[in-house]
Amino acid sequence: MPYDEKLAARIRDLVAGEPDLTEKKMFGGLAFLVGGNMAVAASGQGGALVRVNPAQSDKLVATTNARLMEMRGRSMQGWLRVGAEDLRTRRQLAKWVELGTGYARSLPAKG
Repeated sequence: MPYDEKLAARIRDLVAGEPDLTEKKMFGGLAFLVGGNMAVAASGQGGALVRVNPAQSDKLVATTNARLMEMRGRSMQGWLRVGAEDLRTRRQLAKWVELGTGYARSLPAKG
C-alpha cells in the first residue's frame, strides 16, 4: 500500500518553515526529518508513524489510540503508529506533528 499523498501534503504544510527539514522515503512511506532525525512520516501502512520520546510512549499509548510500532515482531518504544481516523482534522494531525518535530529537534543533528 503506498503512503497517503494527501496526508503527506498536510504534514508538509504543518512543518513548513521548520529549520533543517528534509523529506525522505523510508519505511514504505514519506518521512519528514529535522536535523536528520525522523520526526513524522506518512506511513505506507496507512496513517502516520510518529517518533516521540521513548519515556512518553506508554503514556501516549494508554491515553490515545496510538500504538507502538512493531518491527520484526518487537514493539519499538518511541515509535508510534497513529491511524488515519485519528488524523482527520488539522488539530488532530498538528498534535502528532508537534510531538514528532519537538522530539526530533531535541536530538543531536545527524551530519
